[in-house]
Amino acid sequence: MAIKIHTPWNNNRIIGQKKPLRISHIWGIRIRLELEGRTRDLALFNFGLDSKLRRCDLVNPKVSDVVCGRSVLRRTHVVQQKTGSPVQFEITPNTGESIMAWVKRAGLRESDYLFKSRIHDTEHISTRQYNRIFHGWIEKLGLDTSLYSTHSMRKTSPI
Repeated sequence: MAIKIHTPWNNNRIIGQKKPLRISHIWGIRIRLELEGRTRDLALFNFGLDSKLRRCDLVNPKVSDVVCGRSVLRRTHVVQQKTGSPVQFEITPNTGESIMAWVKRAGLRESDYLFKSRIHDTEHISTRQYNRIFHGWIEKLGLDTSLYSTHSMRKTSPI
């Protein structure tokens, strides 16, 4: 009788804590996104850095949570799904500009999700989609995607 050898799901993968992004990585991603005209991704990236939110909380805010009238709020708060506790954070001017550019370009209303799904009109992008977007940013820098995750955005120190 042949013995079946079980291969672990994490075989040959780097597991454990992921690295934070460096300042050179942050500016490299920002510059590439600006040059490519990827307004949504730039707003998502900047919002992720400012808020330090988990990916499930990052994709969830509505336009009304960050925009009031024709300007972006300086401070806002989000209630975390995991803990149920509110987190308050500042929105930097650079992030505010990128969010406002995205809202205008996408024609978003206050009741819309800030990062609206292209597939389902009434939903936000999925955490899986955000994960793919994030790893695309890392690949463009020529970095090893196994060393970074969306959690790297939470661990990146403020600029």
